[in-house]
Amino acid sequence: MSFEGSTLVDWPAFSQARAELGAGFVRILGYFREDGVKSVALIEAAMRSLNAAAMVIPAHTLKGEARQFGAEPLADLAEAIETIARDCLEMQDTPEEALEHIVNLRPLFDQTLTLLEREANPIIARKPAAGGFGRRAVPTGFGED
Repeated sequence: MSFEGSTLVDWPAFSQARAELGAGFVRILGYFREDGVKSVALIEAAMRSLNAAAMVIPAHTLKGEARQFGAEPLADLAEAIETIARDCLEMQDTPEEALEHIVNLRPLFDQTLTLLEREANPIIARKPAAGGFGRRAVPTGFGED
């Protein structure tokens, strides 16, 4: 599963969350990172043990936190896993149906988190590549020394 950066995050929702959270935004994004890493690991472990009940809470948590930052594809994927797990509990079944979703979860979480953190700290992510004020541009061809 691969997404373009522009489709991984609803940037207006991200901006709204940033404005509403104010000075606590970066701290709360850090909690999202910590909770997300734990949730993904718990979901993967639950899949390995075919334990649908153990998938529900981490998938639900990841879904809610992802939506808070406008990470809709991640939230939708977590919601699909949660729904499958809940259905399996009702039907007293194992969650093999969730396998494809869970395989895609970690890469999507990592891609999304990278974008969110890059946007949250634009100074680090947007350094000029070459040239710019106070930097000598690297010659790229004949006669450009």
